[in-house]
Parts: sequence; C-alpha cells; structure tokens
Amino acid sequence: MNAPAAPDAPGRIILLTTTHRVAPGLLSWPAWQTLHAADQVLCADDAHPHLPYLREAGITVAAGAPTAEELVTACTGGRTVVVIAGGEGDQGLTDGLARLAGSGRVEMPDLELLPGSYDLPGARLLDLVQVMDRIRRECPWSSQQTHKGLAKYGIEEAYELVEAIEDGDRTELREELGDVLLQVVFHARIAAEDEDEPFDIDDVAATIITKLIHRHPHVFGDDTARTPEDVKAHWLRTKAEEKQRTSVTEGIPLGQPGLALAAKLASRVRTASLDVPLPQGPGLGYDLLALAVRAESEGVDPETALRAAGRVYRDAILAVEAGKKGSGEADTVEG
Repeated sequence: MNAPAAPDAPGRIILLTTTHRVAPGLLSWPAWQTLHAADQVLCADDAHPHLPYLREAGITVAAGAPTAEELVTACTGGRTVVVIAGGEGDQGLTDGLARLAGSGRVEMPDLELLPGSYDLPGARLLDLVQVMDRIRRECPWSSQQTHKGLAKYGIEEAYELVEAIEDGDRTELREELGDVLLQVVFHARIAAEDEDEPFDIDDVAATIITKLIHRHPHVFGDDTARTPEDVKAHWLRTKAEEKQRTSVTEGIPLGQPGLALAAKLASRVRTASLDVPLPQGPGLGYDLLALAVRAESEGVDPETALRAAGRVYRDAILAVEAGKKGSGEADTVEG
C-alpha cells in the first residue's frame, strides 16, 4: 500500500482516451490498472459506451466536466484523478490545463495521456460503412441508385485513379483511391437490399480474403516462391483451378478499351502457348491490333504507352496555343 501523500502534493491527472471503433469494455491492461488504482474517475458523457463495463468491474465513475482549475484542486494531496475522454481527448480541458500551467500561479499535478484502446488498421472503414448506411437511407439521390446506374461512375473513378498515379500526385492519389473505395462500399450497400441474393461489405471482404489466401500458397501455405515469376505462376495455376475455363478467352470483358482488350487476349494466348495467327483485314483496326500484340510481347502496356504519347501531344498543343495567344491570333475551340 502506498504511503499517504503530503497534503500539498500536486497529484496526478490522467486523461484516458478510448475509441468507439473498438467494442466497449475492451481496454488495455494499463488502463484497467489505472482505473482501479485511481482516487476518482470522472466522465462528462453519461452515455459513454464504456460506463456499464466499468461499473460492472466495480469502478465508481462520477459524472462531471470539471474546469482545469477544479481538476487541479481535486488532485491536491497527491490524489490521482482519471478523466475518461473520447478518442481525440478533451481539447477544451487540455487547453485549459496548458494555460493554467503557463500562468505559473499554481503547482501543476503530473499530466498523462493514456490511450485505453486503439484503432486497429482499417478502423476508419467502419466509419465509412456507417456513413454510407445513413446516406443510403436519407439522401434522395443515393437512396434511388442501382448497380447499373452507378456503373459509369466506377469506370470514371478508375480512370481518374490511373491518371493520378501517372501524374505522381500523391494528394490526388489519396482522394481518387477514396472515390474508388466509395464505389465498392456503395455497391455493397445496394446489394445488401436485394431480396433474392443479398450480400454486404463483409461478404465482399470475405470473398477477396479467401481468394487472396488461396492464390498465395507461398505466403499462407507450404509452397515457395522466390521470384515475381514464381508468384505469377502460382497465381495463374490457382486461378485456372478455380475458374475451370474451357477457353482462354473466358473472363475477358469485351467492353474494355480496345488496346487493353487486344493486350489481354495476346497475354492469354502467350501464357497458354497457343499459336494463333493475327487476323488480317482492311482498316486501321487490324494495324492497331498488331501493334497492341507486339507491345504486350515486349512487356509494354499499350494503353499506358498511348496515354503517355497522348500527354506529350497535349503538351505540344498547349505550346502551339500559347504561341498563337502570344502573337495575338484568334483561337477557335471546338465544342
């Protein structure tokens, strides 16, 4: 048992933070030890989700939102006061304590920030699911959307993501990844309402988890893979076992951009070691097909290559336009 502190000892203030993204009652062991040993435990929120579990554990929690001065006074005599705060803490209280300490008027107790529970990686995804649920219920536009109606946005967001990657803009990349993630969560929310075959975001996650584990036996199983080529061979083999396709063309979406389609077909043909002559015919289409197949055989993505050339072409256009404006020539822009 600790010896009694001097009557004028400054004591100790502990701000205990928690997160709503972890199940109530799940606190770290240091947090439980601190709560049991405290002389007083305060919580301003009567509806705080941890309160029932704390009281069940025999911890007395008093309701209150003391000022910085009141809290310092409560610590007199070497007492330890724990204040249960939210995940971000109580900014008003911490600011008040900082001002009080800076004034030099009082001897301040020790101040400690103790995280009682932590957000696990991916915890904010739970918030996204909750936000999407509310938007689906309450937004006049979002509540009427269907898979088909949203399809075009999935395509647009995917292209904007690729553009952010190619531009090397990390701020834009972060935003575009969020937009793509929104499409996944939105479609999963709509799917949960289907009367015949409902599934939700957890089912979507479970499906891809199962697929990833099965296609990475060198990570989750006994197989070994020392090179990227070994990994790709594992992937193709397990994928073939899963799909049981009767043709190498199965699963290739014909609606994708033409160069990407040609490259994908060429990749399947090459992987399967098939000898398929390129079709010949009039028109640029067959010439473009041959170029796409050639690019794939050389390890070049024709879509990426053409976009890079298109960017150079755009820069050349901008340079010409700038020259015309500098010379005072009128511009005509097609609408």
